[in-house]
Amino acid sequence: MRKIAVWILFSVLFVSQVYPLVWLLLYSFKTNKEIMSGQFLSLPATLQWDNYSSAYTAGHYLQYLTNSLIVVSITLLFTLVLSAMVSYAITRFNWKWGKAVMLLFLIGIMIPIQSTLLPLVVIFKNIGILNTHLSLILPYIAFAIPIAVFILSGFFRTVPREIEESASMDGASVYRIFFNIMLPIIAPPLMTVTILTFIDVWNEYILASTFISKISLKTLPFGIYSFFSQYSTNHGAIGAYLIMGAIPVITIYFILSEKITKGMVAGAIKG
Repeated sequence: MRKIAVWILFSVLFVSQVYPLVWLLLYSFKTNKEIMSGQFLSLPATLQWDNYSSAYTAGHYLQYLTNSLIVVSITLLFTLVLSAMVSYAITRFNWKWGKAVMLLFLIGIMIPIQSTLLPLVVIFKNIGILNTHLSLILPYIAFAIPIAVFILSGFFRTVPREIEESASMDGASVYRIFFNIMLPIIAPPLMTVTILTFIDVWNEYILASTFISKISLKTLPFGIYSFFSQYSTNHGAIGAYLIMGAIPVITIYFILSEKITKGMVAGAIKG
């Protein structure tokens, strides 16, 4: 009975998560007439590939995608490196301010990103980086590091200190121990941080619409919203644009899914 209950629960969760994607995929291949008929899971009479070509060209998909990839890649690089270093320093070095620094990062998790809009606009305008990708990357890194430190520090605490001691006795420096020994060990939680940060930054719209006014620098969430506003009568093309916007996230998740699961389980058990 327990196994049956578990399978029923997982089936309900699976259907509830997969149904919107299946519906949206079918939606993107239909004509407006088929969409308005109300048959949500009916197959399209013919696959409307024109919906995707319209979304790609009229929606400037490649331009917005490139901007998003630039912002996300730089944010991920600095978030992973800085949070790993901070977590290593907090958990492995014996210094009296370690707990206080960790508390500051935990407080950072509780600060909503929307509450910083006005002061950040003023600061970025004064230093001359408003309306650039840097105005997005800096706050994205700042708000991604606290949760990353929380995840990685919990994992670092479980790594036996004997590993570092033996490496130190062999003449390895702190930097070599960190980059050559510790980073490979924490690969699973790093993948967890990667996907969490990727999804948050990829889908973020408020900062992107506030700090960036140049169309050439806008990210993909703005492109989706703009395309939806301009082509609100072309429902199939809107569905196609939404599918194309979700493809990078889905791809990254499936590539890293195994390590993400390991990292979440390790963090839950060892943290």
